[in-house]
Amino acid sequence: MNKAQIAIFVAIILIFGIVFYITQGKYLGLNTDPKGTVNISQIPAQMNFNDKNQTQDQSQNPPQAKSAPFDKASLDNYKAASATAVIKTSKGDITLVLYGQDAPYTVANFAKKAKDGYYTNLSFHRVEDWVIQGGDPKGDGTGGGSMPVEFNNHSFTQGALGVASRGDGVTQNDSQFFIVKSDATYLDHQYTNFGYVTEGMDVVNKIAIGDKILGITVESQ
Repeated sequence: MNKAQIAIFVAIILIFGIVFYITQGKYLGLNTDPKGTVNISQIPAQMNFNDKNQTQDQSQNPPQAKSAPFDKASLDNYKAASATAVIKTSKGDITLVLYGQDAPYTVANFAKKAKDGYYTNLSFHRVEDWVIQGGDPKGDGTGGGSMPVEFNNHSFTQGALGVASRGDGVTQNDSQFFIVKSDATYLDHQYTNFGYVTEGMDVVNKIAIGDKILGITVESQ
């Protein structure tokens, strides 16, 4: 084989490799955009505290309104002071204080969704002896988008309000929230803690899988 033939052979191999990469690479994960936004809805096991057994069909619920990103004025408002939230449920009301200064983005996102009616008619899809979890638009622990975590020094004692996450220390769900029914301090600095129950722990303890969120109101103090 002379030099010309070798050059042609090498060129054919290179062309074949480029075509293969373009056409098949996406299926093998070779050409995934490293700058793409992490979608934690694709990893339900981690986002749902490694629970795969409890699901709730919400196919009969009306489509939920999409919540637009909160604006700077809203963020500054919740940074300036704490806020009060009332989660109205089919079992009664749960009143919470939100940590506007220690988790401002999380609180502003939660407040914006509440104002837009995002949570209305969603359900609590996970209930265990130590936690209740809801706010998933799909109702099975796999829904919602993503946003950065906001760790702080608040501890997950009884009544603490947290955000579901993939557990990577970087990204959390922007929709699903949970309330611990008993101390769960092992979650400290691993999940965003953005509030606590001031009234209605009896309601928290009555919540069952499928109970509805009738609406959430948030007011800055």
